[in-house]
Amino acid sequence: MKYKTVLLLGLCAFSLYAGDKLEDEIARIDPELSAIKRGDSLPKENLENVSDTYLEGYIQALIDAHYYEYHVKITVEDHAVYLSKLPKNELMARSILSFVQDIPGVKSVEVREDPQQKTPGIPKDEIGPRVSGVWFPQMTVLFAPLIGDPREPEYSANYRFGDRVMGRKAIAVSLGDDFPVFRWRHVFRWHGDLQIGIQAGVWAVFNFSHVPNRKTNTCELMNTDYLVGIPLTYAFDKWSFRLRVYHISSHLGDEFLVNHPYFLAKRTNPSYEALEWISAYQLSSGLRVYGGPGWVFQSDDTFKIKPLYVKWGTEIRLFGQKLYYHQLYGTPFLVIHMENWEQRHWNLDQFYKIGYEISKLQGIGRKMRLYLEYHQGYSYEGQFFNYRVRYGQVGFSWGF
Repeated sequence: MKYKTVLLLGLCAFSLYAGDKLEDEIARIDPELSAIKRGDSLPKENLENVSDTYLEGYIQALIDAHYYEYHVKITVEDHAVYLSKLPKNELMARSILSFVQDIPGVKSVEVREDPQQKTPGIPKDEIGPRVSGVWFPQMTVLFAPLIGDPREPEYSANYRFGDRVMGRKAIAVSLGDDFPVFRWRHVFRWHGDLQIGIQAGVWAVFNFSHVPNRKTNTCELMNTDYLVGIPLTYAFDKWSFRLRVYHISSHLGDEFLVNHPYFLAKRTNPSYEALEWISAYQLSSGLRVYGGPGWVFQSDDTFKIKPLYVKWGTEIRLFGQKLYYHQLYGTPFLVIHMENWEQRHWNLDQFYKIGYEISKLQGIGRKMRLYLEYHQGYSYEGQFFNYRVRYGQVGFSWGF
């Protein structure tokens, strides 16, 4: 394990150094290459000669349309734009700043803490009330998903090879999403955002190698897992947190039971409820680290699970750039995800994923990923939870 630890530390150090250096150099050569912005999709009309009042109203309307839940206030003086009431979440604030900076006619962008001091001609009651909360927020990313976690809800399709438990040749698919219900603004002493939502996911594995009694090219459904959870997420500055209570239940496939009737006699019900707390910190624009404990407080009597586990890992994104076709943003990524379960005697469960990510905007919004993955440790497929496995995957996923 020593060489893996050294590799992980080396990758993190390289990301901190190379990521910042590369971004500084790209920004020096051509600032337009340093990040994709919302303004890239705006019409390139000439706004250089319009009045400050017109430009202020134009920008305010755009901000209200795209970031309505924040009530950011805009002031324009000599085509210099001043923003106030920016969200405390750095990811959102950076997105709004990039949006405004890229609007034609804007000379500069600055942040003002108190709009009343800088706009004395505007009565207090016309500045607009502070939004304390919003139902069904559009900008759903407070805690970015753990894309290395095998039970993170997303849509995916994977070709799996080398799994001695599920099948040497198998297809693993998932359907899942995270739906935000309500978001509170300016919460706690850090004035961050707090959001509650609903998660749901389904994972299924189909084996199509060495299927008993197979007379056609059909495969057998091995196992299906179901998850429903209620995540409570909080974000401010470079920090984000997720407290989640969730339920997982597992069901063996009909074809699998027909082909392996002896499993009927010893079938159990792998089902449990757990509480999980994960903290994440964005060390740089290309490096995120995370970790936290979980507690299984209830499991079925036929498949008892010891209560404690921990998750930890890192996500590295480097050399991202604009894809001018359809104004997209692409970046290579590397994910290292680890888990240790008391149920498995605290043995290390390892996931390594490398691939390419495409999104409309840098950092936020829905994304598509194409990747290679290697897993060494234990199975996550219900009744086979305690079985040791090792396999590779070629996959495609989409989600946040």
